[in-house]
Amino acid sequence: MLMRDLLQTASKGVTVNRGRSLLTMLGIIIGVGAVVLMTSVGRSMEGVILGQISVLGPDTVAVFPGNQGPEGGNSALRPDFDSLTFADADTLAQLDTVTDVAPVVFVSGNARYGTEESDPRIVGSLPGYYENQTVEAALGRLHDESDERTARSVVVIGSDIAEDLFLNQSPLDKRIEIANKKYTVIGVLKPVGTQFFQNADERIIIPFSTAIAVTHRTYADMIVLKAQGDLDLVLADVTSLLRQRHGIIPPMDGGTENDDFLIRSAAQAQEILGTVSLGLTLFITMIAGISLIVGGIGIMNIMLVSVTERTREIGLRKAVGARRRDILLQFLIESVFLTFIGGVIGVGIGLGLDYVLATAVGKYLDNYTFEVSIGAIVLALAMAAATGIAFGIYPARKAADLNPIEALQYE
Repeated sequence: MLMRDLLQTASKGVTVNRGRSLLTMLGIIIGVGAVVLMTSVGRSMEGVILGQISVLGPDTVAVFPGNQGPEGGNSALRPDFDSLTFADADTLAQLDTVTDVAPVVFVSGNARYGTEESDPRIVGSLPGYYENQTVEAALGRLHDESDERTARSVVVIGSDIAEDLFLNQSPLDKRIEIANKKYTVIGVLKPVGTQFFQNADERIIIPFSTAIAVTHRTYADMIVLKAQGDLDLVLADVTSLLRQRHGIIPPMDGGTENDDFLIRSAAQAQEILGTVSLGLTLFITMIAGISLIVGGIGIMNIMLVSVTERTREIGLRKAVGARRRDILLQFLIESVFLTFIGGVIGVGIGLGLDYVLATAVGKYLDNYTFEVSIGAIVLALAMAAATGIAFGIYPARKAADLNPIEALQYE
């Protein structure tokens, strides 16, 4: 029997009862659709997060205050063990393995210009902060060392702040009010979108010395720096120096539970993201596998019913010369047809839902785009076809093994 004839016969067997075939494919459709949708969503979110991390640069390191254990830096040498002092930043700057060390202080208050008001994130830091954050000016300039030395009341504002306060006017040299203090706008930052799920275009940056004069702070909310050379060596140097300054004795197992600070890098964030992405992929694959198994059982059940319903047809085919292999291939192809068509429908539904989701989420989350994973589509269709073979082989063999005389006498 020619393969073309087998394909035609199999396709007729699938389409003769379309409603039953569609219900049979439902498990396959759900499984494949879930794989395509979740994989595409995962790729979109990965792109968003990687885009936010990449703004920091692969060599950026951030140090945060934080006590992770009951003994976390509680030392007579350092009574304020729950914070990072400016002296810590000065000492870190002396390391040969780091550069552009910049302590950061957050300043509270709203920004106001005339009748317009905005609620920005106000950051006070040194000029090195711009290097670590890959920040550039779209208009005007960034603040520099001369601004730091004189503690000038100047600000660099994000693009969204400029739009909120000044609409279509140029913000340069305008005076805005922050917490009852006047500041002169010297620059507007280039738009960068969302960073770590915060709108970076809604920030205002002021000189570090100015922020200290306003807040009277003696400690930093964080310290950012840029690694020079091997990142592991840099992290080890920073950790060792801060432990020495804070009087922290590390545990024998080399853990960090006694530390009163946290060190994070962009490279670590990417590594964590890769681990989470792998775990999510394995979870999605497991869920899809369960759906495909359920769908495969349904297909095997329908194929067995089909064999019973077409017993006389099978006997007639054998009587006119059809071989065992022909019958086997006919029913096996029908099974693969069901799963593959279900897979194609599932791919279409998954991509459609992904497009709708990307359109909706993209309005609120920068860099979230419609992503299509060709590899996931190919894998999902291959899994669907494999399911058809695995669960169709038994009904096909049962049909092929029918005795033609008994089949012709079947009522």
